Amino acid sequence: MIQETSTPETQPDYSTRNFTVQLSSTPRGARLARLLATEQLRAWDLPLDPARQLVAELAANASTHGRVPGRDFRLMLCVIDNTLRIEVTDTRGDCPPHPQDATPDEESGRGLLLVDALADRWGWSPGRRPRKTVWAELALDRAPDSGNPNSGTSDALSQEPRR
Repeated sequence: MIQETSTPETQPDYSTRNFTVQLSSTPRGARLARLLATEQLRAWDLPLDPARQLVAELAANASTHGRVPGRDFRLMLCVIDNTLRIEVTDTRGDCPPHPQDATPDEESGRGLLLVDALADRWGWSPGRRPRKTVWAELALDRAPDSGNPNSGTSDALSQEPRR
């Protein structure tokens, strides 16, 4: 089920927009999450990057590490004021996210490090049992060339958002 809501465009800096979709916890579902998010961002006339990379990483983690056979994951995009919030909820609340120290020759294990580098803020929160939500936020008014002042910090996984 896909859901979208929006407020009138008379106040673009203070508008609220929501997009929610439930997808299968499979590689195909993760790919579809990225494609649907890309199209929604285009429809809202918002920058595609780095938002679609964040969606790709969070959805891939949900379909890989948050996978429970027969249970889906949910993607939500929400714009409030000038912030895009990306949330991915899966049904493995017993497995909180944690970055891995991947060696240079390993092919995986860097997803949360990418999330930390690309997002302005990110974290996770437990949901109704057995769920958890991993979220990332992007400031929509930042300059495309500006760096992420929060990248490289080690407190990314606390349940409290980084400031």
